[in-house]
Amino acid sequence: MESQALGLLDRVRRACREVVARARQVVIRDELLRQLAESLSPEDLALPELDPTCHWLGHGADTAAFMLMLEAVNFGSGYFPDLRPHRGRQGYFAVAGALYDRFADVGVPTAEELTTWSAEHCAQVFGQDPTSPAARELMGLFAAALRELGAHVLRRHDGRFVALVENAGGSAQRLVMLLAEIPGFADIAHYEELEVPFLKRAQLAAADLSLAFDGQGLGWFHDLDRLTTFADDQVPHVLRTDGVLAYHDELAGRIARGELLAPGSPEEVEIRAATVVAVERLAEELGTLGRPTWPMRVDYCLWNRGLEARYSAGPRHRTLGRFY
Repeated sequence: MESQALGLLDRVRRACREVVARARQVVIRDELLRQLAESLSPEDLALPELDPTCHWLGHGADTAAFMLMLEAVNFGSGYFPDLRPHRGRQGYFAVAGALYDRFADVGVPTAEELTTWSAEHCAQVFGQDPTSPAARELMGLFAAALRELGAHVLRRHDGRFVALVENAGGSAQRLVMLLAEIPGFADIAHYEELEVPFLKRAQLAAADLSLAFDGQGLGWFHDLDRLTTFADDQVPHVLRTDGVLAYHDELAGRIARGELLAPGSPEEVEIRAATVVAVERLAEELGTLGRPTWPMRVDYCLWNRGLEARYSAGPRHRTLGRFY
């Protein structure tokens, strides 16, 4: 079991490198990697703190439960433009804030309770209009993801969310493998004959648990440096805006027009694979500059950079799916 966990993230890296080598619509401009690396200060690369107004922090096992539930529904960016904000916040922060309010107002859902959640109930919890087609579809996906998580925890971890974390034994890679047993976390694409396991949210769960517990106790993982970047839509948009990623004119035009990219389509897989490889190379470049770091830290840096106005102004690729 341990050897399988250790090899899982190596498979992610190998598959992404192979996709990049074959890619037809996305290119990594290596000549601009150093320029971007030089622009990142040590402060930029410091680990961020989770916002305590929308993350259930300081509650031990209940915090672990919150983080697992949040990662289970930490997707839907393609739907976000059509969703209601929550407490004036949009996207990820709206989802996190609504779940925080559920914990604060009603209590911590049990694994058994999660198995009963419906799209209608999720619309109530996350403050969405059930008559909106986009919201209804996403809430259905949220409900399925939470039911899967609850059923898995009941079946494999004695009904205790914290046991799932404890059973990882302090290994981020093992936690990724345990979560990948759940369909909603099994983020595996195909490109030609290649199987490409991105495992975005399974990896992010380990990273965010580390932040939630300040790297201690339930958030201690000895191998966080082995995590890859968490391939989504925001990080490649930042890399493209900064010139590191370049898209074929046809793909760039589709994104500019707001066309949806099908999940698992060649161009969508190329974007995500190029993101993983570019962040790996960026971390290597930072090492040559005397600032060794991990892909996880680079990912947090770039994702948070994407919140700045100069990045949010431009179009990014949109995909309707349940992996980011």
